[in-house]
Amino acid sequence: MTATTRAQAEVGTTYRWRWLGLAALLTGEAMNLLDSTIVQVAAPVMHARLGGSAADVQWFSSAYTLPFALLLVTGGRLGDIAGRRRIFRIGVVVFMLASLGCALAPTAGVLICLRVVQGCGAALIIPQTIGLIKTMFQGPEMSKALGSIGPVMGLAAVSGPILGAVLTHANLFGTSWRAVFLVNVPLSLGVLAAAQKLMEDRAPRRPGIDPVGTVLVMAGVGLIVYPLINVGSGRLSAGEWAAMAGGAVILAVFALQQRHAAAAGRLPLVEVSLLRDRTFPAALVTSTLFFGTITGLTLVIVLELQMGADESVLTAGLTLVPWSVGSGVASWIAGARLVGRYGHKLTGIGLAVMLVGLAATLAVYHQADPSGSYPKALPVALAVVGVGGGLFSPTFFTTALHQVRPQEIGSAAGLLNAVQQLGATLGVAVLGSVYFLSARSGRPETALHAIQVVFLGALAVIALTVPVSALMVRRSR
Repeated sequence: MTATTRAQAEVGTTYRWRWLGLAALLTGEAMNLLDSTIVQVAAPVMHARLGGSAADVQWFSSAYTLPFALLLVTGGRLGDIAGRRRIFRIGVVVFMLASLGCALAPTAGVLICLRVVQGCGAALIIPQTIGLIKTMFQGPEMSKALGSIGPVMGLAAVSGPILGAVLTHANLFGTSWRAVFLVNVPLSLGVLAAAQKLMEDRAPRRPGIDPVGTVLVMAGVGLIVYPLINVGSGRLSAGEWAAMAGGAVILAVFALQQRHAAAAGRLPLVEVSLLRDRTFPAALVTSTLFFGTITGLTLVIVLELQMGADESVLTAGLTLVPWSVGSGVASWIAGARLVGRYGHKLTGIGLAVMLVGLAATLAVYHQADPSGSYPKALPVALAVVGVGGGLFSPTFFTTALHQVRPQEIGSAAGLLNAVQQLGATLGVAVLGSVYFLSARSGRPETALHAIQVVFLGALAVIALTVPVSALMVRRSR
């Protein structure tokens, strides 16, 4: 072999390994998105098999998204300090072992605890992806690699309900719902094998991780979310009201601590400069309202179909497919063609379409048979909701980051991702509890009334999101 041939072979091998490394990163991201949607579809079956309180159904999701949200920024900084490849691989190992533990969980309590560990693993995986991609690729190749994230995430969102429903319904080797966690094991092993060729990368300057701020925000949010989920089982006790008040006080202390840390020259958990005017705080509120609503609604739809209308897990999963497909197609069209033409106006258009879809879904439930038969127009109405959400999402992130200064982009993107997951946790807690409170008798007609109450609340929240999202755009004088 000549020197030229040998050099060409080495270049070809390096090229292949870079794209294999990208596949590992994208699979790692997709696993974490899949783990939310898969579990939501299978949650009623888990509850039926493991027993426990009705609130456990919400905890199956929230126990994952809550630590995921609150540790995302810290996970990113650990990658900056110890190396992004190393933290990525550690996160995949944690996620894989926790998934295996979830599949073997004997009780609902054990499953919920292991879901917390899964969320911690996800918080180590996700923040490393963009930094590692920028290390492996340059120029047009980097743009192509970064551009592959959106379609892969869209495919994962579409596949989640289908995969969760099929795996649970198939009951392969008697695994039932446990298969939705077992599928993570071979995926994680494949990611770990491909990740060996990832290039190590870390920040040129060692950042701080703000352990005090991390503990404060986790304690404050946890004390608020826990009673919100438990209220689905009945009225809040005096102790739970006290816990919520204590959580609010701790979050106020957290805000003061962040300002003090920034003034003292330390790196706070939240970049305080991002809050200098109304635009980025409005984006954070918009993200919480929007993603909280859509995540809470998907869980409640599944609950009503399986626990109220006595439909199968496969029917529940397939019902969500038009929503996912509508969202994925609209998101792709918006990102490729509409955002450049209409700009931030597309956020209002997307929310308006979503309001139409929510109203149509409410009408479908209002006209449904109280005995619990399947409403055949439901998938069509949900598809409209998905189209609205798909038009909104790419425009929202573009608008939210448009007026952020270059040195703040990383912090802003991490905070938006964290708030998105936190919104998902709150949506499951609030809308799930509203459903369980309204459907306490367990009869089909009561469950049908309960989901109408939930959709009325969702309509109100999305209507509120419209003026809040308008504040994201700084007015020119």
